[in-house]
Amino acid sequence: MLIRVDPASPLGLAEQIAAQVRAAVIDGSLRGGDKLPPARELAAGLDVNMHTVLRAYGVLRDEGIVELRRGRGAHVRSDLAEPDRERIALRRELRALLDRAARIGLTPDQLADELRKASS
Repeated sequence: MLIRVDPASPLGLAEQIAAQVRAAVIDGSLRGGDKLPPARELAAGLDVNMHTVLRAYGVLRDEGIVELRRGRGAHVRSDLAEPDRERIALRRELRALLDRAARIGLTPDQLADELRKASS
């Protein structure tokens, strides 16, 4: 798995890393049980701080995508089912929608109101 970051991107470095891991899980190039690169190694390869990689891995853990095991590294959860992949894909689309809404000046609450109106 190849991870790249763009320092000029409006997305933070940790979010860029997490987004690429999410995309790899969604498209199947990362499967349950696969090991992610060690944080120190990935940080050196990307020329970023190791804590940036650890922050990305922590976000992925909080989202239920990866397991962090002390001394064994980060692994994609082996029990990730298709509904989980769909939820991850939906969350990715929602982030894009939030970004788009912010570009036109809508707050998350205003976007939620728009979603409610659309579903009525």
